[in-house]
Amino acid sequence: MPISETWLLPDGVADVLPEQAQVIEKLRRTALDFLASRGYQLVYTPFIEYIESLSSLSESNQDLDLATFKVIDQLSGRLLGVRADMTPQVARIDAHVHPVNGVARYCYAGTVLHTKPQGFNTTRAPLQLGAELFGSDSIDADVELIDVMLNLIETAGLVDGVHLDLGHVGLFRSLVKHAGLNKVTESHLSDLYQRKALPELAEFTKELKSGSDFYALGRYASDLDALQTNLSAEILADVSFKDALSTLTETLREIQLRWPALDIGVDVVELRSYHYHTGLMYAVYAPNRAAPLAQGGRYDGIGEHFGRARPATGFSCDLYSLCAGQYSQAEKVVAPKGTEQQLQNAIATARKQGLSVIQLLGNDELNSVPNATHKMVSVAGEWVIQKI
Repeated sequence: MPISETWLLPDGVADVLPEQAQVIEKLRRTALDFLASRGYQLVYTPFIEYIESLSSLSESNQDLDLATFKVIDQLSGRLLGVRADMTPQVARIDAHVHPVNGVARYCYAGTVLHTKPQGFNTTRAPLQLGAELFGSDSIDADVELIDVMLNLIETAGLVDGVHLDLGHVGLFRSLVKHAGLNKVTESHLSDLYQRKALPELAEFTKELKSGSDFYALGRYASDLDALQTNLSAEILADVSFKDALSTLTETLREIQLRWPALDIGVDVVELRSYHYHTGLMYAVYAPNRAAPLAQGGRYDGIGEHFGRARPATGFSCDLYSLCAGQYSQAEKVVAPKGTEQQLQNAIATARKQGLSVIQLLGNDELNSVPNATHKMVSVAGEWVIQKI
């Protein structure tokens, strides 16, 4: 490879330079401290695992499997995967490595890798931060995670103008089961809902059992009152459908009580990661951002692959995305070279105060330190810091 090309990075991968790295790192520390204050225990997970742990070939994990890089382990000859999501790893910890009775709360932060960008203008190597709650199937658990997610967004200084989107895959799932649809028809309907293709949906549902209900689900996806008015009595009496609708309605009410000024919307046919989630789904969007700032939902039974199926809910976000466009120039103090005790004490004191102090080397001068903001000078026998 020519030298002119050796510094180039793969598409969807980028360096993070000092002016933004310190913003991201500050948010990472603040976010993890906040999660700890809410009872979420920090875990570190390995960057690579056997592929069976990261993304089984079951239907529920197909999307994740496609996003996972795979390599052959030179020691065992087995197939390894580079983590594309840390949730399955935390589920493995909850199931086998650190099983506890009752509710378990975990948080994490680390780089994941995707085979392709997962959204418009997104990186293939996000710095994923998230929280997971295992062992509770109550609405309170989902409400807690949504509240934690919103507080984290607020910590990042992005809560103004954001929009919370709520959905529940159980509405569509129960309707599919009620109508006895096959997988091909189910998949096509899901695609129509995702594309918001109402004219196509109207035509396609004409010949379906409960076709008017499938159309109403798409037509009134964002208005629960209108949706219930236009659904048939038969589907409204379906136990699974009623439970899903009740969960969505109650969660909406709870979040409105906690965040009265927040813009909250409902979309019952937002079916991203449809096969992965099992119930409530939520995402936070900001103006002029194509991808959500954070997203999550319920994924009960995720630990079944590891021999311990438990109720679970959680969310994750990309710290790079949260900090997009934010830069900070750190204050940098330049001290003269020298070993005299008074100078060394002044440097040590400044560093303990959290300042970044660089002492000149050799024949260096002040202008040899790029982006210096302050200098340490001796005034009347005392070392003081002055702005440059």
